[in-house]
Amino acid sequence: MKLRIALLTMTALPAAALSPAAMAQQTEWTAFHGNGMAQKYSASTQITPENVGQLEKVWEVHTGDVSDGSGDLPGTVWSATPILANDLLYIGTPFYRILAVEPDTGEIVWTYEPDSTVLEPLTQPELKNRGVTYWQDPEGGDGPCTRRVIIGTMDAHLHAVDADDGQLCEGFGESGILDVNQWNTPDANFPLSQLQPPTVFRDKLIVGWAGKDWHDADNPLGSVFGVDARTGERVWTFHSIPEDYEGLTGTSNVWTAMSVDEENGLVYLPVSSPSPDFYGGTRLDEIPLATSVTAVNGDTGQVEWSRQLVHHDIWDYDTVSAPTLVDIPGEGGSTPALVQPTKMGLAYVLNRLTGEPIFPIEEREVPQTDVEGEVSSATQPYPTLPKSPIGDDWGGVFGLADIASFGYCSRKFEDLRYEGRFTPPSTEGSLAFPATAGGMQWGGGAVDPENGILYINSSRVAQIYQLIEREEYSELTSGGSEATGGLFPQNGAPYGFRLTNFLNPMGMPCWKPPFGIMSAIDLKSGETLWERPFGQVQKWGFYMPESWGSPTIGGPVATASGLIFIGASMDARVRALDAATGDTLWKAQVDAPAVSIPAVYDYDDRQYVVFAVGGNSIIKPQVSDQLVAFALPED
Repeated sequence: MKLRIALLTMTALPAAALSPAAMAQQTEWTAFHGNGMAQKYSASTQITPENVGQLEKVWEVHTGDVSDGSGDLPGTVWSATPILANDLLYIGTPFYRILAVEPDTGEIVWTYEPDSTVLEPLTQPELKNRGVTYWQDPEGGDGPCTRRVIIGTMDAHLHAVDADDGQLCEGFGESGILDVNQWNTPDANFPLSQLQPPTVFRDKLIVGWAGKDWHDADNPLGSVFGVDARTGERVWTFHSIPEDYEGLTGTSNVWTAMSVDEENGLVYLPVSSPSPDFYGGTRLDEIPLATSVTAVNGDTGQVEWSRQLVHHDIWDYDTVSAPTLVDIPGEGGSTPALVQPTKMGLAYVLNRLTGEPIFPIEEREVPQTDVEGEVSSATQPYPTLPKSPIGDDWGGVFGLADIASFGYCSRKFEDLRYEGRFTPPSTEGSLAFPATAGGMQWGGGAVDPENGILYINSSRVAQIYQLIEREEYSELTSGGSEATGGLFPQNGAPYGFRLTNFLNPMGMPCWKPPFGIMSAIDLKSGETLWERPFGQVQKWGFYMPESWGSPTIGGPVATASGLIFIGASMDARVRALDAATGDTLWKAQVDAPAVSIPAVYDYDDRQYVVFAVGGNSIIKPQVSDQLVAFALPED
């Protein structure tokens, strides 16, 4: 480990004493979602709908840890949330370094650099990082490593360093580094990648993992580990798939963030889909915990309740985000709730202590498979409220894209199978709406806990799912890379898979806009308060109409003053929205799409909004290493 002081590129603007103004109130942002309840809510009130238009950039840092994939290194995807704690701002990078930054100036206080970290795409096509975890010993104390920062790596290691100086915590794992892969099976076909920072529960770190998607049927079985935050010792293990399951399957892992109800001792796991993702004929026995939200006892890992959101998932409808926990206010007192957003564009509102629905959930008949060897579920669970922001139907052919391609979109659609939501994959090709890249993604929603209002961004994306018989698939891939043309092997299953976006030859979406939506939902009634196209598509050097919106990756933050801060959009802008209407009140250009959740905090009586600007090739081939802070001007 090397300790460096301010060796990175940094630009800071002059600072002076703040004039008399509304005092900011949010003094910490200690977790990926601001707090363990995944609320993404700031009590700060200095920046308001009336003055937010005055926001200006006050400092920025360029980490140097970025790659567009054209050189020796794979491309980078940086979706980190900055963490404010211990009077420092902490951020992890796609090269698995940790930076400790002065919250008001951007000055680098220290940097942790791992001695030996593999910068190879072992499980993902690109190098990824979603930031760091901050842990403080609940027993108090002020000695070395009583306050820690933890970062994970793609080769399945967790590095724990002292939050004061960046030195490794020798008592954690082996000399400060924990090998999570020691709990993988001996014949595992990929490492248990640590791309999402662990979740803190009291004196434990709750550790999930990411794997290699869409490649094999037989994978490591889904697991989550409860780890002693001081020593790295494994305390408990949760299995989403029974260890004696006889079919060819695996994953159903938790690769995204989790949330915590410390008062009731519960940790909430958003469990993903089993492998192979688009064919279930090798795993026909029920897997009740797959594609679910599951509550476990944080001390033991014992399952307290589970709610399956997709039966026999063959659409890769991973439960992608931590459920947001909120006590919904009501006349008879508050209701302990959670809101689980999904790729299906549906939000499930449940009692977080029991898993019972707060708004009714119906089992509805869905289209059935015609693929040999597959047996699809006859029904799927639908929440009656809130209504889906993206709708239940793909909306039909986008006339402009169809005209520009001389009817390509219409002709292609006629060749596809489509019977609405949950149309199963097919050998001729099925239109999937919502698709694996659509709906509500890993950023999840932000909640105003005082008023019980949820704010969430959604993407309307149509893709084509096609199963390809093994012999034909082998011929298609005999001469080159499988990922070319969206081909994925699903080894061990009788079918490979092709995934393509439903675009015309010019790259225009064949479905009608808006492509992205921001919504406000009253959790007391389940009613939608407002819905707006959100974001802006940028292509061929032009900005498309704002009424089209943009596919988004990332999530919002709500403030007590009535604002929503969010990046997420394809056009590489960050925005502030009016929480009462959805109107855009402020926006600023940054170096790439800010596919991260911002941190909103105050420091020395000044409120800051900080974005990690990294980009994501899913929405745009533009990457960056910019960490940028905005605040109101000083008099």
